[in-house]
Amino acid sequence: MRLVSPVLIEQETLAFLASSGLPVADLGANSTVRLFAARRGNVIDGVVGLELDGPHVLLRSLAVSAELRGSGLGVALVGFAERAAAESGAVGLYLLTTTAADFFRRLDFVDLDRTQAPPAIAATQEFASLCPASSAFLYKRLGP
Repeated sequence: MRLVSPVLIEQETLAFLASSGLPVADLGANSTVRLFAARRGNVIDGVVGLELDGPHVLLRSLAVSAELRGSGLGVALVGFAERAAAESGAVGLYLLTTTAADFFRRLDFVDLDRTQAPPAIAATQEFASLCPASSAFLYKRLGP
């Protein structure tokens, strides 16, 4: 299995994310989301995305195939995303989730009130309209 960067936002990737219950309405040809995938051959096993450049980055679109959940692939994908964000100069990684807050808390993400979102994060479609207000909003400081 290898991580591929970037994955084109194409029908196969969108179908994989949608089948995992993740929003894809803003993932089109003009999207600024960078997606990364773990694959075996041509089969997608997992996907993670990053949105925005700068000090604050939104982690999104984390999905692992049903047969590989619990295998550590999700942890590996989050670690990959953290390193990629830090290498691009980010100091903070944010995310919204309706189902995986405990998973992210185990990876040292902490809960934030949505009012604490940096303006760039709050302006994303994911934050502003795609994820419900009931979503957990989490943060992790990157770097030393």
